[in-house]
Amino acid sequence: MPNPPPSPTSRWRVVLLEDDADIRRFFADCVRAHPDLALAGEFGLLADAQAWFRDAGQADILLTDLALPDGNALSLLREVARSQPGCDVLVISVFGDEDTVLACVEAGAVGYIQKDSTPADVARTLVEIKQGASPISPMIARKLLLRMRRPADEAPAAEQGGSPGLTPREAEVLDLIARGYSYAEIARLQGITKHTVQGHIKNLYAKLAVHSRGEAVFEAGRMGLLGGR
Repeated sequence: MPNPPPSPTSRWRVVLLEDDADIRRFFADCVRAHPDLALAGEFGLLADAQAWFRDAGQADILLTDLALPDGNALSLLREVARSQPGCDVLVISVFGDEDTVLACVEAGAVGYIQKDSTPADVARTLVEIKQGASPISPMIARKLLLRMRRPADEAPAAEQGGSPGLTPREAEVLDLIARGYSYAEIARLQGITKHTVQGHIKNLYAKLAVHSRGEAVFEAGRMGLLGGR
């Protein structure tokens, strides 16, 4: 869900997980240089980041690499999606690993950021995701659509149990999410407040048993809720 801009005394809290010291320093400097961002923690090992979150560490954004010396960060993505649904996760990616990023989107990530991004791009992307954006390439979006089109008999049993009972307004909001609109844009198009949109999104997440925008579109497509849109 989109969040209001941070107040002058409050900034978006960013946690960085990257084992390459030079890359980690680069991203950390990008965060520190932006007035709306604050570096809440930076780690080079998966276990350290997991311990920080389990010890009640609070973050608004997790920027993480996947292949770490002590494991794959997919497990952390799932943990954060469960424990802190308001924390948006971005994957630090290298060109050409779309399948890996796709798995992260399915696990709860809102998108990815390239390792060769410029400082301005990094900071801008982090702020924009708190405003409802999802930095996902056309290739990844296409692969998500292809997965959603698989035969119904391949879907998990829980998905074959029928419609989750969305209200007409929830269905409209879901459709707009699938079409790429931000939550602020949805509020304007529907003639409702951002707070009301957030309420619909919360209900959608609960009914679809998901924790992120990407998961919501993915699951709704496999359940046939997007129809021919």
